[in-house]
Amino acid sequence: MTYEIPVTQARAELADLINRVVYGGERVVVTRHGKPLVALVSAADLERLENEPEAAAEEQVISSVSALGGSLSAPGERHRFGIAAEHRGEERR
Repeated sequence: MTYEIPVTQARAELADLINRVVYGGERVVVTRHGKPLVALVSAADLERLENEPEAAAEEQVISSVSALGGSLSAPGERHRFGIAAEHRGEERR
């Protein structure tokens, strides 16, 4: 079960949240302005997540995509997505 709580409230209830995670088996998502910020999970959950082969494969894909970073888009993609300008870095002379 996942429980969401705003960061301001989480500060005041940290000890209780830790108990819910450790003894209640809950996962707690701390939010800011309604958006997930961090999650509190038990050490056993964390270990399981870190050891899942699927998670490792996803992490590899994410780092591969991140490494591509500033690759240029194909011609026509700017128009397709309504992009009016493109950053090309410093001008070469």
